[in-house]
Amino acid sequence: MHIAGATVLLTGVTGGIGGAIAAEMSARGAHLVLTGRRREALEPLADRYGARTVLADLADDEDVRRLAEEAAGADILIANAALPSSGDLLDYTPDQIDRALAVNLRAPAMLARLLAPGMVARGHGHICFVGSLSGMAATKSSSLYTATKFGLRGFSLAFRQDLHGTGVGVSIVQPGFVRDLGMFADTGSPTPAGVRTVAPGQVVRGVTRAIERNAAEINVAPLELRFLTRIASQFPAFAERVQRRAGAEKTLKAIVAAQRTSR
Repeated sequence: MHIAGATVLLTGVTGGIGGAIAAEMSARGAHLVLTGRRREALEPLADRYGARTVLADLADDEDVRRLAEEAAGADILIANAALPSSGDLLDYTPDQIDRALAVNLRAPAMLARLLAPGMVARGHGHICFVGSLSGMAATKSSSLYTATKFGLRGFSLAFRQDLHGTGVGVSIVQPGFVRDLGMFADTGSPTPAGVRTVAPGQVVRGVTRAIERNAAEINVAPLELRFLTRIASQFPAFAERVQRRAGAEKTLKAIVAAQRTSR
């Protein structure tokens, strides 16, 4: 899929790595459709990139449908929006659980479902989900977030098979710990056991590579973390013991506390 000249719908542009993705797509000659909940955050990006903006709350089904209608001609969907959703599940209300599931899993699946027919009819397009290595291995205090990312990975890999031969590709890009942006930058917490991080630019390159090469899955993390994640996905009980010994619980508690403060 060629990015230059394509219309790209990008969700989650106002937080985390979304802004960096928008900058790269614009630099490569894409026509951007940017979406978010806050007009004051979208307007500067619209001016900067000459983008069209659509106000939408991805937890609202009607907003998701309206967004798909307003971006009906999109050649590329980059589903990047997600809620952190960290912490003990028992601390979440049913409404908070519903919102996390809606934003992190239902909205990307619905946007893909609603936009894919137009792409198939045109004979080209690409759908790129931005997931997380949490979609491959579980950690403490992340049951809700991990559930959405496991689900997103499964949906992406299966939907890719559904669209095989149509000219429309599907990818998932799964970052590990990202420095400068995201939860570790926001909370100031160290990564568990000093695990190495990746730069936002590496994640952006993973997204562009997934789109241009129609890669099924790209994991953006240092080699040792990718290896440990593969081991953890096969041997979850062993991974639990390693995480506890590495002091991951202390780090995760700090992140959860910081996220609660920012809510």
